[in-house]
Amino acid sequence: MANTLPHVEDSEETTYLPPKGDYETFADDAHYEEKVREWGLSVKKEYWYKERTYQRIVTIKGYEVYGKTQEYNTIVLEFEDGNLTCIHPAYLKEMQSPSFAKTAVSDKEVAKEKKKETTTKVITEKPAMAESKPPAKKAEPEQKTKKEKAPKIELPTDKVHFTASVKQFALTWNHFNEDNDEVVVLENVVIEQDEPVKIGLAWCSHSKTLKKLELEPGNTLEFDAKIVKKKLAKGKDVDEEFIIEDPVHYKINNPSKLKKS
Repeated sequence: MANTLPHVEDSEETTYLPPKGDYETFADDAHYEEKVREWGLSVKKEYWYKERTYQRIVTIKGYEVYGKTQEYNTIVLEFEDGNLTCIHPAYLKEMQSPSFAKTAVSDKEVAKEKKKETTTKVITEKPAMAESKPPAKKAEPEQKTKKEKAPKIELPTDKVHFTASVKQFALTWNHFNEDNDEVVVLENVVIEQDEPVKIGLAWCSHSKTLKKLELEPGNTLEFDAKIVKKKLAKGKDVDEEFIIEDPVHYKINNPSKLKKS
């Protein structure tokens, strides 16, 4: 069924959730396309922001990062009237569906019913009898625990210069679009400055920019980029050659000024 919601340029009914302070912006079109695909959205310049009775055109201005390892994003949208609001990528994706408004109404009714049921259950249920606790699990060997932990490194917040070499290509599970993304795993990663900082292993998206370099394992690279603490998740149902066995705790974002040797 076609979407019949009226298009409005501004609305007093919209509740804005503006970003708190500074947020990440896109370095170029390639970076924009990479992030949009990571969120499971079709690449375009304008999207629909929908409520039950209307829809508005928005553009993506940037994103916020959060989580202990900075692995989650909140998209920053701009309306035609200049207002900004933040939204979860999966929710913006749902808004692009023609049936979104109808679904939103149904979900609200279901949520109300569930809230009623939960309240009644909490009041009427009797406390459960205390159960005997299972024996505590044996602690893992100290050596294995240390292997999983990332070294404590104070990461720079701005772009810095790196040297690294290509270790392998791998696939990582993207929970936004529920599919595997191709990534490049780097080794011997070093932040080149007055006092070089050895990172070890890091990973980055195998973007169009990197694909143009036709990288192979063993290639050495120089580039400028930002680095964040974000563990590489393993891909699902993939061939052994695309699985990375060693834990990789750092991600390289938006590399530029790339030189291959």
